[in-house]
Amino acid sequence: MTPDPRVHRRVEQLMGLPVSLALRGRHADDGLADDAWARAVEQLREVDRVFSTYREDSWVSRLGRGEVEVADCPPEIAEVLALGEEARRESFGVFDVRRPAADGRRVLDPSGVVKGWAVARAARLFEALPETDVCLSAGGDMVARTAAPGSTGWRIGVEDPADPTRVVAVVPVRDGAVATSGSVHRGAHVTHGRSGAVPTAVASVTVVAADLTWADIDATAAFALDAEGPAWLRTRPGRRAVVVWADGRTEVVQGVAPAGAAVSG
Repeated sequence: MTPDPRVHRRVEQLMGLPVSLALRGRHADDGLADDAWARAVEQLREVDRVFSTYREDSWVSRLGRGEVEVADCPPEIAEVLALGEEARRESFGVFDVRRPAADGRRVLDPSGVVKGWAVARAARLFEALPETDVCLSAGGDMVARTAAPGSTGWRIGVEDPADPTRVVAVVPVRDGAVATSGSVHRGAHVTHGRSGAVPTAVASVTVVAADLTWADIDATAAFALDAEGPAWLRTRPGRRAVVVWADGRTEVVQGVAPAGAAVSG
């Protein structure tokens, strides 16, 4: 795709991921944009301080070791754990913030909720930019908003897991979220919450939804479900998805599309 010269971009390494911002329109490159970006960066840094499983001093690490209780933690911890429990119920235990460890224990790791939840929160800071299109992305999962007069929205490419330089589908989004789960960039980091099995039939799942928190959760759950993922996604209201199978086939899973979003490939 040809880069759009009207788009102004910013990027920062946060939460162990490249977080990028694309703005287009009235406030794409001014002081209001700079201020919103600075507040978003600080907010995401605070999320990392609270939730990082790689930091010994994070609240999540301390909670996982039993040093503190949920009531002792910042309120965001309880919010994220409640989302994780809801996701566990709705995925019949496939998505679980307490992952199985090799020794049979359940290890607290809410990372599957945190990224989408955190970026969705940060994206709200840009609602203060009138007549400006916003696309905030973390590791490829993104919130897109269209507000510039006459804008046609954003076009998000779904990469081929076998060749990340290729695009296998395009997701046009005006106001919504796109999240992808797969093993290409991070290896076999997604497992079935009950069995611990690693997906083999599916190479990636990209979900379009109104909210990034649930787009990310559902993409992860569907990928963990492996061959059963597309059937489960058809039961999810307001979702559409692009599933890339391990043999290279691409399947668009139809559903009730979120407002302003569609999938073409």
